[in-house]
Amino acid sequence: MTSNSSELAYRLLGEHFGHSSFRGSQQEIITTLLNGESCVVIMPTGSGKSLCYQIPALALAGTEQPAAPSETGAPLTVVISPLIALMKDQVDSLQRRKIAATFINSSLSKNEREKRYADVSSGKYVLLYVTPERFRKPEFLAVLGKRTIRLLAVDEAHCISEWGHDFRPDYTKLGEIRRLVGNPVTVALTATATPDVQRDILSQLNLAPKTRIFHEGIDRLNLELRVEEVWDADEKQEAIADVLERWEDEPGSGIIYFTLIRTLTEFSERLQAAEIPHVCYHGDLDRRERRAIQDEFMSGTVRLVLATNAFGMGVDKEDIRFVVHAEVPGSMESYYQEIGRAGRDGKPAECTLLYDQRDLNTQMEFIRWSNPDAEFYERAWHLLTHSTEQIRAFGIDWLRERLCDRQRHDRRIETVLSLLQRYGVIDDEIDLSQLELNGELPEELRSESSRAAKLLRDQKRLYALVQYIQSEERRNFIREYFGCLEA
Repeated sequence: MTSNSSELAYRLLGEHFGHSSFRGSQQEIITTLLNGESCVVIMPTGSGKSLCYQIPALALAGTEQPAAPSETGAPLTVVISPLIALMKDQVDSLQRRKIAATFINSSLSKNEREKRYADVSSGKYVLLYVTPERFRKPEFLAVLGKRTIRLLAVDEAHCISEWGHDFRPDYTKLGEIRRLVGNPVTVALTATATPDVQRDILSQLNLAPKTRIFHEGIDRLNLELRVEEVWDADEKQEAIADVLERWEDEPGSGIIYFTLIRTLTEFSERLQAAEIPHVCYHGDLDRRERRAIQDEFMSGTVRLVLATNAFGMGVDKEDIRFVVHAEVPGSMESYYQEIGRAGRDGKPAECTLLYDQRDLNTQMEFIRWSNPDAEFYERAWHLLTHSTEQIRAFGIDWLRERLCDRQRHDRRIETVLSLLQRYGVIDDEIDLSQLELNGELPEELRSESSRAAKLLRDQKRLYALVQYIQSEERRNFIREYFGCLEA
């Protein structure tokens, strides 16, 4: 990066983000990208990953204001994210900073989407947020063809890898997509990537083996990591009460995570009986309720939220003083992501995991549900192709009765439908009344060896969490697990 580019980066940092200096590796990453070199960035949650591509996007565009309509406009930075829920918040924040950013996703009406297509084509925006699934649309590719794409940012890059904990099939197409848009400089960003995942990111994106990896480590020294063994719900309640008492006189807020909605509801009733104010957040609430609860928590109106892992994406709140796992999470990756929401202001925060061995049975059951074998996929596919009308009429319960021996709590069919939707074979795994099949059963889901390998990986992730719980050197265990062996 030339001295002029460096001055521009600092000016953009001050004018738009209100900072006078970069943190950690941010400046070096920005320098690398502006020098035309791709990189992989692994930073703890809340460390400022997005700034690493937002500043280069503005510097490459050469303007902080929307470009005048023209054939191509200023160079465009495309940001790929799997999280529709985050895009609006991120774009709203950028627009408040007078940055020409927008998003295009399935939350838009047809008219809104077409308007944004036209605006992107005309050069109005310099930052565009999309999901990887958007690249399935020929009309979207045509829009991108009218712009010069100088930078591609892949957020939550662990989704690109089957070794990762949140695999997204469309992410595996990003290497080809990158080629289609001219192999722009690319930055892949994530907070959680084991060495296997790091190698897969490089391979899937067709990045050179010597592409630089910026690993900021995983240590958050302001977080106190605690594990307490408990034997029943009463002991869990006592442990939670102890955490609340430790922080009751401190400003800030807290999150208590649960695996099961029924357990969350039980402890909500216990807290209500103890007259402890709180709100509850889980996937069975409708979108408006979830948004209202998140807004209450973010504004500080309510200090405590009881939540399943559906809560957290988009929660960038600096003063979360404690995160309690009232039930054992499913993997080291999930645990690390969730405790990463604590103490983002750099002040002391507590992360307490309550370990009841019986919770492992719940997670083993979840692993079984999320890993149907190839034979189950074939049976489900046979019904989807040969009993389409019945499925449209009677829905998921009809499918469950035929595939799961009438076991109401078996959720393997939800996994099948979700993966078929992710692969683009069906449009909506929830609304089967309009069921249409857009392709064949993907080979990856037909393969017994592939399914068995996925099951084994998930089991190993849960076992790693048990090893962490039993470890006497938990910080070192986390460092080793995520391939970060610095002292």
